[in-house]
Amino acid sequence: MSETIHNRMAMLRAERGISRRALAEALGVHYQTVGYLERGEYSPSLHLALRIAEYFEVPVEVIFSIHPFPRLGDTERSA
Repeated sequence: MSETIHNRMAMLRAERGISRRALAEALGVHYQTVGYLERGEYSPSLHLALRIAEYFEVPVEVIFSIHPFPRLGDTERSA
C-alpha cells in the first residue's frame, strides 16, 4: 500500500505567480521543502498541510489527496 500524498501545490503556485521561495518564507520552511512537497518526495505533517491550505485560502482537500488528481483536460465528455 502506497502512502504517497498527491498535491496541487505547483499548479496553485503557478496560477497565483508565487515562487517556491516566497511560499516557503510565508510558511516558515526552507524553499527546498516546497520542492520536495511538490514532487511528492515528502509528505507534509497535518499542521503544515493545513497551513498551506490556509495560505492558498482553499480547503485542504483541494490541495492534497491520497489518490492522484485527474490531469487537466482528462474529463470525460458526455455525448
